[in-house]
Amino acid sequence: MFPSAAGMPLLKTEYKTIEPSLRETLYNKSWIVYAKSPFGGPQQVIEYLGRYTHKVAISNHRIISAADDKVSFTYKDYADDSQQKIMTLDATEFIRRFCLHILSPGYRKIRYYGFMANANSALLQVTQKEMGVVSGTGKEIKKLSWKLIAKQKLNYDADLCPCCKKGKMITLLHFDANAPPGIESLNAFLELIKGKIA
Repeated sequence: MFPSAAGMPLLKTEYKTIEPSLRETLYNKSWIVYAKSPFGGPQQVIEYLGRYTHKVAISNHRIISAADDKVSFTYKDYADDSQQKIMTLDATEFIRRFCLHILSPGYRKIRYYGFMANANSALLQVTQKEMGVVSGTGKEIKKLSWKLIAKQKLNYDADLCPCCKKGKMITLLHFDANAPPGIESLNAFLELIKGKIA
């Protein structure tokens, strides 16, 4: 539902393709948002939302052990009367499954608006300074590549050939997650293969 003040411009711009009579009916309707106090108070609402906005793929308390390149964790088997069971995976497979839950670039779990928006970061810093809030540590955090982290923490070399354990893997083709490669990429890949064979 769209509140009449904030929602109607959105309705006009985003839904231009809606049948005019339907659009006119929606535009003329007086939208009222109904909300009532939560039974458990505001704290319950924050905790409920927090579980969705800040949770990760698996919480620490579910991980039982991580040793010998294996990770064991508990899960609920809904096919077997929701029984708690233990699953053990290779560390690399565990990381692969965990990474499936990482949002693609450009996607955000939480979007900030108003004084918290990126466009107002300078204003926010001034406001924080006036309130005596220290923002950041002042130190630039150096981000490590996933390959380096895998090598340091799991003793797993992602560039090492998994078959012969001697050769190095090279990237021949790259495309975005959940998307097929474009025709240009495929043609370039075929030319590369032809060059290697010839």
